[in-house]
Amino acid sequence: MADKPALIQADRGQDAIAIHLTNKDRFDDFASAFNAGQRAALKAQKFEGGGYQTAIVPDKDGWFAVGGVADPESLSSWCLAKLAETLPAGTYRLAERDPGPALHGWQTAQYRFGRYKKDDEPTGPRILLTRNAGRIDAAIAEADAVCLIRDLVNTPAEDMGPAALEEQIETLVRTHGGELKVVRGDTLEQDYPMVHAVGRAAARRHAPRLMHLTWGKAEAPVLAIVGKGVCFDSGGLDVKSSSGMLLMKKDMGGAAHAIALAGLVMNAGLPVRLHLIVPAVENAISGDSFRPGDVLRSRKGITVEIGNTDAEGRLILGDALTRASEEKPDLILDFATLTGAARVALGPEFPALMARRDATAAALIEAGKAHDDEPWRLPLPEAYAEWLASDIADTNNAHTNSFAGASVAGLFLDKFVGEGLDWAHFDTFAWRPSAKPGRPKGGEAYGLRAAFHMLQKRYASA
Repeated sequence: MADKPALIQADRGQDAIAIHLTNKDRFDDFASAFNAGQRAALKAQKFEGGGYQTAIVPDKDGWFAVGGVADPESLSSWCLAKLAETLPAGTYRLAERDPGPALHGWQTAQYRFGRYKKDDEPTGPRILLTRNAGRIDAAIAEADAVCLIRDLVNTPAEDMGPAALEEQIETLVRTHGGELKVVRGDTLEQDYPMVHAVGRAAARRHAPRLMHLTWGKAEAPVLAIVGKGVCFDSGGLDVKSSSGMLLMKKDMGGAAHAIALAGLVMNAGLPVRLHLIVPAVENAISGDSFRPGDVLRSRKGITVEIGNTDAEGRLILGDALTRASEEKPDLILDFATLTGAARVALGPEFPALMARRDATAAALIEAGKAHDDEPWRLPLPEAYAEWLASDIADTNNAHTNSFAGASVAGLFLDKFVGEGLDWAHFDTFAWRPSAKPGRPKGGEAYGLRAAFHMLQKRYASA
C-alpha cells in the first residue's frame, strides 16, 4: 500500500463527505432526524442499521453515507471497512466522532493483490480524515505491515522462494539500517544442519538459506524474532496429497509475519537490540531429499530422528531458535504455519499461542484483544513430551498418535530454546479462507498486531 496515496489523512477542515453511524437499536431515532425523501432512500436500500450495512442518502445538492455498526460509541478495527470497500472514491469524514481504531480496517479494506491480474474495475482511493494527526504515521505503518504479509503469502512459490525472502529482508536494511548476514546452500551444513537437510533437495535457484538481521544499540535489551520460511512444502518423501499441497505457497507465512513485525519494530524505533532470524527453504522431492528414519544433527547438538518429512518446519525452526538463544535475549517470539492441528482446534481466525511464561502470554492476549487480533493460548504439557521419544536419537520430530499436535510441535521447539529464556510461539494460519469486511480472502496477518502492541508496551520504559 505504500505506493498509493495515504488512505488516512489529517482533518484540516477540507471538503469531505460525511459518514453517519447507527445500529439497529438506535435506527428509528436515527432515521427520524431525516426528511421523507431520505428515509425513503434508506428503505429502498434496505438499510436498518445492521452490522456492515451501508447506504448513500441524498442531501440537497450532494449526499452522505450511513453505516451500520455494533456500537457507534465504541468502534472496532473493522466497523468502517465495508464502507471503505463499497463507497465511491473520494474523501470522507466521520460525522459524530474520530475514527480511532477503525482507521486500520479502512486501509486494509482497500488492499488488492494485483501482481498477476489487473483489477477489472479500478477505482480511486477512498480517503478518511482524522483529527488525531499524530496517529497517522503509526496507523499507516501498521496497515502496510498487514498488507505486506498478504502480498508475500499470496505470491506463488516460483516468485516467493528463499531468495525473494532474502530480498525482503534486504529492503528492511535499506530502509532502516542494520546488518544482514546470510548463510546459503551447502555452507549451511556445518552450522545449521537441519535447515540444510530440509532444503537441500530444492533446485539451486531455490537453495536454502538462513538470514540473520541485527539492528539497534548493542546495549539495548535483545529481542529475537524468528519466522518459519518454508516457501513451498511438498511434504517431502512423506508427500502431501494434491489438495493438501494446493495452498503450500503460504507455508512461509511465519517468515512473512516475522519480517513485517521486524519492520514495525524498526519503524517505531523501539529501544531493543533486534535479531531477526529467518530460515528459508523449499521442502522439495528429489534424489537428495532427507528421508523418514534419517537422524539429523542440529545446531544445538540434539539428534533428531525423522518420523515424518512433512514435519519439516519445526526442524528449520529448531536451528534458528538455537541461534536466537545464543544471544541471551530478553524475549524470543517465533511465528510459523506449523500444524494443521492448531487449525482443527481453533479454526483460521485465532492463532495458537504457546508461551513459557504466563505473564508474557497474558500480555500478548491483552494486546490482541485490544487491537482485534486475539491469539488463543494452548498448553505446553510436559506429560506429552514422551510422545517425541526415539529409540535411536535424542528425539523424534513427530509423534505417532493424533492427539495434541500443536502442543507436541511446541514441545519439540521448546527443546531448542535456551534454558530459562522468555519465549512465545505463534502457530498461525496466515490465510483467510473466506472474506470479511477489511479482510479479503487470501494471505492474512494473525498475531502481528498482538505481538507489536505487546512489544510497544513492554519496551516503552526501556
